[in-house]
Amino acid sequence: MAFPSVKTGGLEAAQSSHVAPSAAQSGAPKFTGTARIVDGDTLALDDIKIRLHGIDAPEIAQTCSDMHGAIWTCGQWSKAALERLATGLVTCVQKDIDRYGRIVGTCFAQGVDVNAAMVAKGAAFAYVQYSRDYISQETQARRMAFGMWRSGVQAPSEYRSDKRATTQARQAAAEIPSPVGCTIKGNISKSGHLYHLPGSRWYDGTRINEAQGEQWFCSENEAKAAGWRAALS
Repeated sequence: MAFPSVKTGGLEAAQSSHVAPSAAQSGAPKFTGTARIVDGDTLALDDIKIRLHGIDAPEIAQTCSDMHGAIWTCGQWSKAALERLATGLVTCVQKDIDRYGRIVGTCFAQGVDVNAAMVAKGAAFAYVQYSRDYISQETQARRMAFGMWRSGVQAPSEYRSDKRATTQARQAAAEIPSPVGCTIKGNISKSGHLYHLPGSRWYDGTRINEAQGEQWFCSENEAKAAGWRAALS
C-alpha cells in the first residue's frame, strides 16, 4: 500500500518558527557535514552519531495501521522523511550525551530546525520524557492528521518495551534449568566471563545459554577455578 502523504503545512510551520544554529545554543559544540540517516531520529555526520533531541520516531522495524486497518511500514517512512529534510550541509548543536555515548542535539538543514520539522510533519513524536520543546508541533500535527497521525501508531517507547518483554520471555522459556544446588550463573558478556550470585543486581535478568559456553556453578570456588570472576553487584 502507499505511505500516507505528508501535507506541507507541517514543514511550513517548522520553517516559519525555526531558530538559527548560532542562536540556539551560543558556545555549545557544533558538528557540520553531510548526513547519513540511521533512522527517523538518528543521523551520522562522518563517524559522529547524533540522536535528535526532544523527538522519538518509530523504530525501523515498526509498523502502523492506516484508517482502514491495513499495515504500513511507518518506521521506514519516518527514516525517509528525515532523509528528505537533512539534505545538503547539516549542522547539529550538542545539548547532551546519552547513555549509549551518542551526541544528543538539535540539527539544522537549509535553515530549518530538523527536529521540529519531523514532529510537525507527523514523522516523530515529541519525546516529552526528556523535553517539552516540540509539544506544540505534535499537537498541531495530531489536529491536522499529518503523517502517522492519519493512522494507528504505537509510541516507539511502548514498542521497544514490548519487544524487550517478548525477548526476555523467549529467553526464559529457552533457559536450561540449573542443576540441583547449583544456582550461580556463569554468563559471557563484553566484560568477560562473569558469575552472578542469587540476589545480586543482574541475577534475575541473566539467562544461561550453554550452547554459547555459559554454565551453572555450584559454588564460587568452582566458578573462580574455571576462570570466571564475580560480577559487580
